[in-house]
Amino acid sequence: MSKKVCGTNYPLSICFIVVNEFCERFSYYGMKALLTLYFLTYLHWDKDLSTAVYHAFSGLCYFTPILGAIIADSWLGKYKTIIYLSIVYVIGHVVKSVGAIPTVGNTDVHIALSMVGLILIAFGTGGIKPCVAAFGGDQFDEEHTSERQKFFSIFYMSINAGSLMSTVITPILRSDVQCFGGDCYALAFGVPAALMIVALVVFIAGSSLYKRSPPEGNILLEVCGCIGFAIRNRLQRAKYDTPRKHWLDWAEEKYSKRLIQEIKMVLRVLVLYIPLPMFWALFDQQGSRWTIQAARMNMAFGNSFSIKPDQMQMLNALLILVFVPIFDLIIYPLVRFCRINITPLRKMAAGMIFAALAFGAATLVEVNVVKTVVDPAPEGSYLMQVYNLAGGNVTVRTPGSNLFPEQIPPLQDPPEYVTLPVVGSSQEQMMEVTLNGNTSECQYTVEQQKAYSLILYSDAATVHCKLVEDFILKNQTGDPYLRFYNTLPESISLTVGDVKFTVPSGHMSPNQTVNRGEYRDVSCSIRSKACSNLNLGLLDFGGSYTVILMEDSGNIVMYKMEDVRANNVHIAWQIPQYALITMGEVLFSITGLEFSYSQAPANMKSVLQGGWLLTVAFGNVIVLIVAEGAGLEQWKEFLLFACLLLGVCIIFSIMAHFYKYVDPDQLDKVYMVDSSKEEDDDHDDKKQNKSNDIHLVKAGQGTRL
Repeated sequence: MSKKVCGTNYPLSICFIVVNEFCERFSYYGMKALLTLYFLTYLHWDKDLSTAVYHAFSGLCYFTPILGAIIADSWLGKYKTIIYLSIVYVIGHVVKSVGAIPTVGNTDVHIALSMVGLILIAFGTGGIKPCVAAFGGDQFDEEHTSERQKFFSIFYMSINAGSLMSTVITPILRSDVQCFGGDCYALAFGVPAALMIVALVVFIAGSSLYKRSPPEGNILLEVCGCIGFAIRNRLQRAKYDTPRKHWLDWAEEKYSKRLIQEIKMVLRVLVLYIPLPMFWALFDQQGSRWTIQAARMNMAFGNSFSIKPDQMQMLNALLILVFVPIFDLIIYPLVRFCRINITPLRKMAAGMIFAALAFGAATLVEVNVVKTVVDPAPEGSYLMQVYNLAGGNVTVRTPGSNLFPEQIPPLQDPPEYVTLPVVGSSQEQMMEVTLNGNTSECQYTVEQQKAYSLILYSDAATVHCKLVEDFILKNQTGDPYLRFYNTLPESISLTVGDVKFTVPSGHMSPNQTVNRGEYRDVSCSIRSKACSNLNLGLLDFGGSYTVILMEDSGNIVMYKMEDVRANNVHIAWQIPQYALITMGEVLFSITGLEFSYSQAPANMKSVLQGGWLLTVAFGNVIVLIVAEGAGLEQWKEFLLFACLLLGVCIIFSIMAHFYKYVDPDQLDKVYMVDSSKEEDDDHDDKKQNKSNDIHLVKAGQGTRL
């Protein structure tokens, strides 16, 4: 007799399972939320490679559950599978966290440790995915069906709570805690690792309370065996044997008619799965392309609060909790009241349309986001802007043409970069600068596809030039860049927030990342005179600023130039696309699981779960291919995905139109077998059903399980 919770029919063991699931989901989603920015800012990969590796990892996480289910059902059982693969999971987290410590080896070591860690995590999280929920259901007695269903709801809430909290907390640990001179990825990955250790310890702590079912064989392997035998048998005997109505009937020599008929029913559903990966190709970009987009938006809500770009993913977990009851209690009853026949397959098609609309919204946002981006110089050219510190209006021209048609006022913030040609990979460039009617010549070396600032300063009647290379790419985390140019006769030290700058006389400091904010009291120090605190004003998200330090009447003054415009599209404009994609998830994912389970025998549910998870895996493969192969501008890529999903939706709708719904409960009435064998089969089915009924816990969990 298992111990119960406070006199109820709930086994005490489920408390350990629910806590384990919360901690595991926290560790997984907390780690995954950081991945894209980790690849971009720590490993310094470009956005396409970062996206490709992110989706390769996500895809692997949905291929490995098939392996985990086979190990649990055919070899170790659920309990040991969870224990052993959780250990693999923990090792993966630890390796991943060590790879995020800058002092451990070089970049190659960091990449190697990160990839090994992610592979181990994928096998760990994927391997236990089909086991934990089913193991929780095994703890209940057969007569406690209602308690089991309530457990599923609690289990589902623990999943959403873990994912929601982690996507809020770990980006804060990454950004707000500084270690090793930058964002603290080691801590941000280390906390999910610690939570996974807690998950494992909690699960082991309940070992004495668990009901453990021995391995009963994996139905997926039996299905694959039946299909393989039918194909081989047909190829070998089709020429001289009697034709059969269905190609699976060639397996009748070895497998029962009941099993064959069940597989036929499953295959009818699996055929409908063929177009489904395209939905997941769009859905899973929330953690990759949409996060990259968020980093190029204005993330401030007022003066005191701002959101992190990798925190926006929490909207999906939050909105799913809001939309599920709205759809169940309001929208679906209203549709039925209007006598509109909306079948499950029509709901799924509508979900695809909502996901396509989400990417349409993302396209509109992206078109406006890129307006503040400085496009890199094309091959055979370079970019240049001019800082006029000469004290009067100047005219800048190259021999034979005016570079700037109008005079440049002193201390003007350059409006934009000018694109100039360059012959070969580099060349000597001659520039004529006119000040007060006197023309001076400047000569410098430029390289193609680079950006420069030309600093003009005067010495009596002569204008001198200084060329400095610019970094025009926006910060991948969304924070502003800042640098100082010192025209003073001696070095100066400044502190902006927590960032220190030391700028020798006549030099430009390197770009450094500072936090977004108002800096009205910047401390500075210089040897020869007092240096009062300086006012930088607002350094906004995505901006790249150069501050010119000059002396005026014995005082130090500063002039702020905005080299790259700050992000001017607010991150709140991402909310519509998150709302649309979440509505699509409710219509597509939840309905799809309910439909699938209603169209196949109970003991085939694990087969459908395997097929469903594979659609998610292949959806991530699609993103991987497009990200690395298409080479499109981001808004065009978003538009491509939206159009592809609409095309797939049309194909799916045609397939759905010809689909005939079946009642799996009628299978026994159609196919009667030997009564003694039927009793054995029924007994096996009941044992299998108890496990397989809960492989997905509840047909409402989408991919968050």
